[in-house]
Amino acid sequence: MEAEGVLEGLDPEQRAVAEAVQGPVCVLAGAGTGKTRAITHRIAYATLTGIVAPQRVLAVTFTTRAAGELRGRLRRLGAPGVQARTFHAAALRQLSYFWPRVIGGDTPKIIESKIPVVADAARACRLTFGRTELRDIAAEIEWAKVTQTRPEDYAAAVARSSRKAPTDVVDVARVYAMYEQLRRERNLLDFEGMLELTVAVLTENRDVANQVREQYRYFVVDEFQDVNPLQKLLLDAWLGDRDDLCVVGDPNQTIYSFTGASPDHLLGFTREHPDATVVKLVRDYRSTPQVVQLANGVIGQSRSETARRHKLELVAQRQDGPEPLFSEYDDEVAEADDLARRARKLIDEGVPASEIAILYRINAQSETYESALAAAGVPYVLRGAERFFDRPAVREAVVRLRGAARAGADAETDGLGLIMTVRHVLAGAGFTEEAPEGTGAAREKWESLAALAQLAEDMAAENPRAGLPDFVTELEERAALQHAPTLEGVTLASLHAAKGLEWDAVFLVGLVEGTLPIIYAETPEQIEEERRLLYVGITRAREHLSLSWALSRSPGGRRNRRPSRFLDGLTPKTATPTPARAERTKRGRKGPQPCRICGRPLTAAIERKLGRCEDCPAELNEGLLLALKDWRSEASAAQKIPAYVVFTDATLQAIAERTPESMEDLAQIPGVGKIKLDKYGESVLALCRSGG
Repeated sequence: MEAEGVLEGLDPEQRAVAEAVQGPVCVLAGAGTGKTRAITHRIAYATLTGIVAPQRVLAVTFTTRAAGELRGRLRRLGAPGVQARTFHAAALRQLSYFWPRVIGGDTPKIIESKIPVVADAARACRLTFGRTELRDIAAEIEWAKVTQTRPEDYAAAVARSSRKAPTDVVDVARVYAMYEQLRRERNLLDFEGMLELTVAVLTENRDVANQVREQYRYFVVDEFQDVNPLQKLLLDAWLGDRDDLCVVGDPNQTIYSFTGASPDHLLGFTREHPDATVVKLVRDYRSTPQVVQLANGVIGQSRSETARRHKLELVAQRQDGPEPLFSEYDDEVAEADDLARRARKLIDEGVPASEIAILYRINAQSETYESALAAAGVPYVLRGAERFFDRPAVREAVVRLRGAARAGADAETDGLGLIMTVRHVLAGAGFTEEAPEGTGAAREKWESLAALAQLAEDMAAENPRAGLPDFVTELEERAALQHAPTLEGVTLASLHAAKGLEWDAVFLVGLVEGTLPIIYAETPEQIEEERRLLYVGITRAREHLSLSWALSRSPGGRRNRRPSRFLDGLTPKTATPTPARAERTKRGRKGPQPCRICGRPLTAAIERKLGRCEDCPAELNEGLLLALKDWRSEASAAQKIPAYVVFTDATLQAIAERTPESMEDLAQIPGVGKIKLDKYGESVLALCRSGG
C-alpha cells in the first residue's frame, strides 16, 4: 500500500493522528471513535514514508488479543515487521534474551497465579484463609508491587490511598513478606517481578539499555489511562532521554485504579512533554445518538474538576435508533425474568444471541440471570471468569484434536469432512448435540465444546478443503493470541470485564445505590470511578440499551432500594412499567408466584417454570413428555438450533403435567411466550390432545 493510501478514509481528527508521526503525541480518544484505526494508520504511515523502520517500532497494549489485532491490522496496511506486545510479553522477551549475559544461572519459573504461593505463605504465618480471601490477598500483593510498596510500608500506603484491605493490614503485610521470601527461595518470578527485574537490568547495565534503545526507537502505548507506576517505570527505561512516544487513552474509561492504574500519566502527559501534539477523537461511530446522549449525560454530571478540565463529549455519527429503556422491578427475580424474556424477543427478531450482553457490577449477580436465561431457553456464556483456552474442557479437547490429527482421523471418519470429524472427537470429551439443562460447570463445559464445534463449521464454510490439521493449527494460533471463538449466546459479564467490547444490545442491570456505586466506594474519587464504570457500560451498546433496577432483592421482600444516583435527572419521570409488575397490579397481588399445589412462594427459576415446588407431587403424562421431546428434537434439527432454544426440559415437563387444552392454557405456562405460541402452539396442542 502507498503511504497516501493509508490516509484515505480517515476522518479529520484520525488523519491528524496519522500525520503526527514524530515527537511526543497524546491522543485523547472517546469510546467508539476509532482509536485503533488512528494509531495503526499512524504507524503504517510513519513506516511507509521512511520516518522509522518497522522493526524499530514497539506498540504496547494491555491484552494479548489486542496486540494480535494490532499486528493483523498493521500487516494489512503494509507494516508487517512492527512489534506489538503487552508490557509483560515485551519485558519477558528482553529479560530472557539478556539473562545469561547479565544475571546468569537458572532462569526463574514464571508463575501464572500467585494464589498457591500466597496459600503457602499464609500457612507459614499460621494464618488460615478461604480461597476467596487468598485471591483477594494475592490482588493486594499485586497492587502493592505495581505501586512499588514494600511489605513494611503496606499499612501506611493503604491508609494514604483510602483503600480497604481484604483483612487485617498487619496480616496482609506478613503474608506479603513471606510470599516474597518463598518466591525467591523457589526461584519463581511473578508478572510484577518480571517488570521490576527488566527495569533493573536496563537501569544498571548501560550497554543493555543502549542495545534495547537502538532496537526500539518509536513507541506507541494504547489504553494509557490504565498504565500503573511500575509499567510507567519500564516505559521510561525503554525511552531513555528520547520522546518519540505516542500515547492513546480515554480518561472517561479509567476504571482500574484498584489495580494500581492511574490516569495521571495520561492527563499529565503535556506537563511531562510541554511540546506534545494533542489530538481529541470525539466522533462516535459505534453507538446511536440516543445512546451517545445518555453517555454524555452520565459523564457530564461528574463533580471531578479533573474530569471537567479534560472533558471528552462524544458526537454521534450513526443514524437515530431506539431510546434507551429504563425499567423498575419489584425484585431481582422479576428483573431477571423480564430481561430474559426481552432477550428472547430480540433473538426472535433477528438479533444474534452473541450480539446481546447483560452487564452487572459484581460477578455474584450473574446467578439470577443464568437461571432466568436457562428457564427461558436463551443460550448464554459467562465472560471474565477463566480465559477460554485455559478452561480444562478446552485444553482436553485441543489435546484430543491434536492427537486425532496426528493419527489421521480425517481418513478414519470415511470422508465425513471437517465438521463431522471435529464433532466425533469432541463427543469423546463429552460433547452432545443438545445442551444440558440448568447452569453451572456442566453447562459451561458444553458451551466451550460447542464453540469449538462452531469454529470448525466456520472454517469449513471459508475453506471446504480444510482438514483436521488445519483446524488444530488454527486453534494453536488462537490460543497463543488468547483469541477465543465467538460463543453463540447472550454474554453475561461484569462491567469491568466488558471494557473494550461492544454489542448490538446491552442490558445494564442492578443499578441501585449500594451496587452502583458499590457500597464501599466512599471517597469522591471512588464515587467518580463508579460513575465512569456506568459510562463504560453504556458505551458498549451500539443500538439497543436497557437500564434497570429492582426495589428489593428477593420476591416479597421490603422494597426500600433506590435507583443509582448516576441516573438522577436522566431517567423519564416514570420508568417503563414492566409486564410482571403490571400483571401483579392488575391481579391486586404482590410477591412471588405461589405453588399451585401447596401455595408456598416460588423463587427458584425451575419451580416458577413448573408452577410448583420441586418436591410437591404432580401427575405427569410420561407418554406425552416423551412425544414432546421427540417433536422438539425434530423441530431443532429442522431449524438448526439447540433443542433447549425450542423449549427447555422444564417447560416440556410443565406442559406434560398440566396438559393444556387451548392456546390460552398453553400461554399460562412460563417459557411459552407469544412468539413461541405462534410458532409451536398448534403442534404442542395436537400432541396434548392425542395424549402423546
